[in-house]
Amino acid sequence: MQTIQPSIAENRVILNNITWETFNQLLLELGENRASRLAYNDGIIEIMTPFGQHEHSNRFIDDLIRVIALELNLNIKKMGSLTLKKDLIKKGVEPDSCYYLTNEPLVRHKQDIRLNIDPPPDLVLEIDMSNSSLNKLPIYVALGVPEVWQYQGSTLIGFILDSDNQNYAQSDYSLAFPWLELAQIPPFIQQSLRDGETATLKAFSQWVKQQNH
Repeated sequence: MQTIQPSIAENRVILNNITWETFNQLLLELGENRASRLAYNDGIIEIMTPFGQHEHSNRFIDDLIRVIALELNLNIKKMGSLTLKKDLIKKGVEPDSCYYLTNEPLVRHKQDIRLNIDPPPDLVLEIDMSNSSLNKLPIYVALGVPEVWQYQGSTLIGFILDSDNQNYAQSDYSLAFPWLELAQIPPFIQQSLRDGETATLKAFSQWVKQQNH
Protein backbone atom coordinates (compact mmCIF):
# COMPACT_ATOMS: atom_id res chain seq x y z
CA MET A 1 0.00 0.00 0.00
CA GLN A 2 1.22 3.47 -0.90
CA THR A 3 -0.11 6.56 0.86
CA ILE A 4 0.23 9.99 -0.71
CA GLN A 5 0.77 12.61 1.96
CA PRO A 6 -2.25 14.79 2.68
CA SER A 7 -2.38 18.21 1.08
CA ILE A 8 -4.75 20.99 1.97
CA ALA A 9 -7.05 19.76 -0.78
CA GLU A 10 -7.28 15.97 -0.61
CA ASN A 11 -5.78 12.72 0.59
CA ARG A 12 -5.24 9.76 -1.74
CA VAL A 13 -4.50 6.13 -0.87
CA ILE A 14 -3.39 3.62 -3.51
CA LEU A 15 -3.99 -0.14 -3.14
CA ASN A 16 -2.26 -2.53 -5.54
CA ASN A 17 -3.10 -6.05 -6.73
CA ILE A 18 -6.83 -5.74 -6.02
CA THR A 19 -9.37 -7.84 -7.89
CA TRP A 20 -12.43 -6.40 -9.60
CA GLU A 21 -14.60 -8.45 -7.24
CA THR A 22 -12.91 -6.87 -4.23
CA PHE A 23 -13.48 -3.41 -5.69
CA ASN A 24 -17.19 -4.11 -6.07
CA GLN A 25 -17.38 -5.54 -2.56
CA LEU A 26 -15.65 -2.42 -1.20
CA LEU A 27 -18.19 -0.19 -2.96
CA LEU A 28 -20.99 -2.25 -1.43
CA GLU A 29 -19.57 -2.18 2.09
CA LEU A 30 -18.76 1.54 2.04
CA GLY A 31 -22.24 2.41 0.79
CA GLU A 32 -23.34 5.67 -0.77
CA ASN A 33 -23.22 8.00 2.25
CA ARG A 34 -19.50 8.72 2.29
CA ALA A 35 -17.10 11.48 1.34
CA SER A 36 -14.44 9.22 -0.20
CA ARG A 37 -14.40 8.48 -3.95
CA LEU A 38 -12.99 5.35 -5.51
CA ALA A 39 -11.42 4.49 -8.84
CA TYR A 40 -10.27 1.13 -10.24
CA ASN A 41 -8.03 0.29 -13.19
CA ASP A 42 -5.81 -2.71 -13.90
CA GLY A 43 -5.78 -4.03 -10.34
CA ILE A 44 -5.19 -0.63 -8.71
CA ILE A 45 -7.67 1.12 -6.44
CA GLU A 46 -7.40 4.78 -5.53
CA ILE A 47 -9.38 6.02 -2.52
CA MET A 48 -9.60 9.81 -2.43
CA THR A 49 -10.89 11.79 0.55
CA PRO A 50 -11.58 15.46 -0.27
CA PHE A 51 -10.76 18.34 2.05
CA GLY A 52 -12.08 21.90 2.03
CA GLN A 53 -10.32 23.38 -1.00
CA HIS A 54 -11.17 20.35 -3.10
CA GLU A 55 -14.85 20.36 -2.20
CA HIS A 56 -15.29 24.10 -2.57
CA SER A 57 -13.76 24.02 -6.04
CA ASN A 58 -15.92 21.04 -7.02
CA ARG A 59 -19.17 22.55 -5.79
CA PHE A 60 -18.51 26.01 -7.18
CA ILE A 61 -17.61 24.75 -10.66
CA ASP A 62 -20.76 22.64 -10.42
CA ASP A 63 -22.70 25.85 -9.71
CA LEU A 64 -21.09 27.53 -12.72
CA ILE A 65 -22.18 24.67 -14.97
CA ARG A 66 -25.70 24.96 -13.60
CA VAL A 67 -25.69 28.69 -14.42
CA ILE A 68 -24.60 27.96 -18.00
CA ALA A 69 -27.44 25.47 -18.41
CA LEU A 70 -29.97 27.93 -17.01
CA GLU A 71 -28.80 30.86 -19.11
CA LEU A 72 -28.68 28.81 -22.32
CA ASN A 73 -31.92 26.97 -21.53
CA LEU A 74 -30.20 23.58 -21.72
CA ASN A 75 -31.69 20.54 -20.06
CA ILE A 76 -29.07 19.02 -17.79
CA LYS A 77 -29.02 16.03 -15.48
CA LYS A 78 -26.46 16.40 -12.71
CA MET A 79 -25.33 13.08 -11.25
CA GLY A 80 -22.59 14.19 -8.84
CA SER A 81 -20.03 11.51 -7.99
CA LEU A 82 -22.08 8.71 -9.55
CA THR A 83 -20.22 5.39 -9.65
CA LEU A 84 -19.32 4.85 -13.31
CA LYS A 85 -18.24 1.28 -14.06
CA LYS A 86 -18.50 -1.53 -16.56
CA ASP A 87 -18.11 -5.13 -15.48
CA LEU A 88 -17.08 -6.31 -18.95
CA ILE A 89 -13.94 -4.15 -19.04
CA LYS A 90 -13.38 -4.10 -15.26
CA LYS A 91 -12.92 -0.36 -14.94
CA GLY A 92 -14.67 2.01 -12.56
CA VAL A 93 -14.45 5.54 -11.23
CA GLU A 94 -16.35 8.03 -9.10
CA PRO A 95 -15.82 11.54 -10.51
CA ASP A 96 -16.21 14.67 -8.44
CA SER A 97 -19.19 15.64 -10.62
CA CYS A 98 -20.72 14.43 -13.87
CA TYR A 99 -23.40 15.71 -16.22
CA TYR A 100 -25.74 14.53 -18.94
CA LEU A 101 -26.38 17.11 -21.67
CA THR A 102 -26.64 15.61 -25.17
CA ASN A 103 -27.66 12.28 -23.65
CA GLU A 104 -29.94 13.88 -21.07
CA PRO A 105 -33.18 12.80 -22.83
CA LEU A 106 -32.03 9.17 -22.69
CA VAL A 107 -31.63 9.17 -18.89
CA ARG A 108 -34.01 11.95 -17.84
CA HIS A 109 -36.45 9.55 -16.21
CA LYS A 110 -33.79 7.42 -14.52
CA GLN A 111 -32.63 7.60 -10.92
CA ASP A 112 -30.40 4.53 -11.14
CA ILE A 113 -27.95 4.81 -14.05
CA ARG A 114 -25.81 1.81 -15.00
CA LEU A 115 -23.23 2.05 -17.76
CA ASN A 116 -23.74 -1.59 -18.69
CA ILE A 117 -27.00 -0.44 -20.32
CA ASP A 118 -27.01 3.38 -20.17
CA PRO A 119 -24.85 5.95 -22.00
CA PRO A 120 -21.97 7.61 -20.13
CA PRO A 121 -22.20 11.22 -18.94
CA ASP A 122 -21.38 13.86 -21.54
CA LEU A 123 -19.10 15.78 -19.17
CA VAL A 124 -17.07 14.74 -16.13
CA LEU A 125 -15.32 17.03 -13.63
CA GLU A 126 -12.20 15.92 -11.78
CA ILE A 127 -10.55 18.00 -9.06
CA ASP A 128 -6.91 16.97 -8.66
CA MET A 129 -4.63 19.19 -6.63
CA SER A 130 -2.18 16.57 -5.38
CA ASN A 131 -0.95 14.96 -8.63
CA SER A 132 -3.00 11.79 -8.27
CA SER A 133 -1.02 8.57 -8.68
CA LEU A 134 -3.84 7.00 -10.69
CA ASN A 135 -4.36 8.45 -14.15
CA LYS A 136 -8.12 8.30 -14.62
CA LEU A 137 -8.18 9.32 -18.28
CA PRO A 138 -7.75 5.71 -19.52
CA ILE A 139 -10.78 4.77 -17.41
CA TYR A 140 -12.89 7.54 -18.91
CA VAL A 141 -11.71 6.59 -22.43
CA ALA A 142 -12.79 3.00 -21.85
CA LEU A 143 -16.16 4.17 -20.52
CA GLY A 144 -16.65 6.43 -23.54
CA VAL A 145 -16.97 9.76 -21.72
CA PRO A 146 -16.78 12.48 -24.42
CA GLU A 147 -15.31 15.26 -22.26
CA VAL A 148 -13.33 15.53 -19.02
CA TRP A 149 -12.51 18.72 -17.13
CA GLN A 150 -9.56 18.52 -14.76
CA TYR A 151 -9.14 21.36 -12.27
CA GLN A 152 -5.67 21.50 -10.71
CA GLY A 153 -6.06 24.39 -8.28
CA SER A 154 -5.25 27.25 -10.63
CA THR A 155 -5.88 25.85 -14.11
CA LEU A 156 -8.79 24.05 -15.73
CA ILE A 157 -7.77 21.62 -18.48
CA GLY A 158 -10.18 20.08 -20.96
CA PHE A 159 -9.85 16.66 -22.58
CA ILE A 160 -12.02 15.69 -25.55
CA LEU A 161 -12.41 12.13 -26.80
CA ASP A 162 -11.17 11.65 -30.38
CA SER A 163 -13.36 10.38 -33.21
CA ASP A 164 -11.97 6.85 -32.81
CA ASN A 165 -12.84 6.82 -29.09
CA GLN A 166 -9.25 5.76 -28.34
CA ASN A 167 -7.61 8.80 -26.73
CA TYR A 168 -8.21 12.25 -25.32
CA ALA A 169 -6.88 15.41 -26.92
CA GLN A 170 -6.28 18.40 -24.69
CA SER A 171 -8.48 21.35 -25.61
CA ASP A 172 -8.68 25.01 -24.58
CA TYR A 173 -12.42 25.02 -25.31
CA SER A 174 -15.29 22.90 -24.06
CA LEU A 175 -17.01 20.34 -26.26
CA ALA A 176 -20.32 20.68 -24.43
CA PHE A 177 -20.14 24.50 -24.53
CA PRO A 178 -18.04 25.32 -27.64
CA TRP A 179 -17.99 29.08 -26.93
CA LEU A 180 -16.43 28.52 -23.48
CA GLU A 181 -12.68 28.94 -23.13
CA LEU A 182 -11.85 26.94 -20.02
CA ALA A 183 -9.20 29.41 -18.87
CA GLN A 184 -12.08 31.79 -18.12
CA ILE A 185 -13.36 29.61 -15.27
CA PRO A 186 -10.59 29.76 -12.59
CA PRO A 187 -10.80 33.57 -12.18
CA PHE A 188 -14.44 33.19 -11.17
CA ILE A 189 -13.42 30.64 -8.53
CA GLN A 190 -10.94 33.15 -7.12
CA GLN A 191 -13.56 35.90 -7.31
CA SER A 192 -15.91 33.80 -5.19
CA LEU A 193 -13.32 33.79 -2.40
CA ARG A 194 -13.10 37.57 -2.57
CA ASP A 195 -16.66 38.69 -3.31
CA GLY A 196 -18.71 35.72 -2.10
CA GLU A 197 -20.42 33.01 -4.10
CA THR A 198 -23.79 34.66 -4.68
CA ALA A 199 -22.28 37.86 -6.06
CA THR A 200 -19.88 35.88 -8.23
CA LEU A 201 -22.60 33.62 -9.62
CA LYS A 202 -24.61 36.71 -10.57
CA ALA A 203 -21.55 38.17 -12.31
CA PHE A 204 -20.93 34.87 -14.09
CA SER A 205 -24.53 34.75 -15.25
CA GLN A 206 -24.14 38.17 -16.86
CA TRP A 207 -20.85 37.10 -18.43
CA VAL A 208 -22.46 34.01 -19.97
CA LYS A 209 -25.20 36.19 -21.45
CA GLN A 210 -22.57 38.48 -22.99
CA GLN A 211 -20.70 35.56 -24.52
CA ASN A 212 -23.86 34.24 -26.14
CA HIS A 213 -25.46 37.54 -27.13
